[in-house]
Amino acid sequence: MNLPNILAIFRMVLAPLLFFLLIHHFENIHQSWINYFAALTFSLAALSDFFDGYIARTWKQTTKLGGILDPLADKMLVLAAFLGLLLTGKANEWVIYIILVREFFITGFRVVMISENLNVNASFAGKLKTAFQMTAIGFLIMEWIGGEILLYIALILTL
Repeated sequence: MNLPNILAIFRMVLAPLLFFLLIHHFENIHQSWINYFAALTFSLAALSDFFDGYIARTWKQTTKLGGILDPLADKMLVLAAFLGLLLTGKANEWVIYIILVREFFITGFRVVMISENLNVNASFAGKLKTAFQMTAIGFLIMEWIGGEILLYIALILTL
């Protein structure tokens, strides 16, 4: 098991924790502290997404398993974040639904391509879309102004 795959698994572990933090109401703890911890959890997971790909390419540690784990971990994280935001009313539901349907369709397609040993590299547009999605999620978790706008930009880039 190489470091990029360990980072992808780390992201998979953080996804349910993030979901729990987003939907659970904690007694005696101010919600802003929960938002900070959720944002920190999400940020660690998002950074692991950047670093697993960077390390895999730089250290020449790309593997077929990593090609499956990485997009699966990404989608688990995005699903946990978007569902948590949706259930707490922090994000527009139709935008979330459109993004999630597209994400899972494309991920399924990518996994099939990888399993057939076909090269499936992320495009610049895909990386830009991911950057806007991740930033929007962070803003929405923290309830910062501009989160909805970033989410709409992510939607446009998704289509």
